[in-house]
Amino acid sequence: MADFAPSSWPADQLVLAAQRGDEASIAVLVSGAYPHVRRFAFSLCASSQDAEDAAQEAMIVLFRKIGTLRATTALASWMFRIVRNECLRRARTLAQRDETLPEVVAPSAEDDVLSRLEVERLAAAIASLPDDQRRVLIMRDIQGLPGKTVAKLLGLSTAAMKSRLHRARATVRARLDIPEESTPQ
Repeated sequence: MADFAPSSWPADQLVLAAQRGDEASIAVLVSGAYPHVRRFAFSLCASSQDAEDAAQEAMIVLFRKIGTLRATTALASWMFRIVRNECLRRARTLAQRDETLPEVVAPSAEDDVLSRLEVERLAAAIASLPDDQRRVLIMRDIQGLPGKTVAKLLGLSTAAMKSRLHRARATVRARLDIPEESTPQ
């Protein structure tokens, strides 16, 4: 999917200038990265409001902390990690559960490079789902919320939530060409 491709991200020279504090470069970098970050947030967050907020939070972090970025080529993975973490934080708040969700360990730079294409394929498959199926899949399989909680948050019966989850999983498997018997239940 070209929208997430590293080649569509700003050039290294622009990132370097932004890291040195050039305000014009920072402004160009923020405006250039925002559409990618926003699209990714909409594929991960359970609601459009959470997605907008997560994308905005990522832009604030980019603006404030661009100087701490170690490698200019890591910009996309850094931004997507911020969005992912913000979506997870919002899901925890939404669920208002006492127990904590398992911490997501950030992949090493090598793992990130090796898995980027597969993550992009998966994000594209999830983003292309109908809204009702996408929300159930994200809340249940990505955010790890219990089925009853997902059903309650979305105003569905447990049976309706399970049906949408099954259809969403089947659609994603088909788009990724994964045989059904090779996936865990």
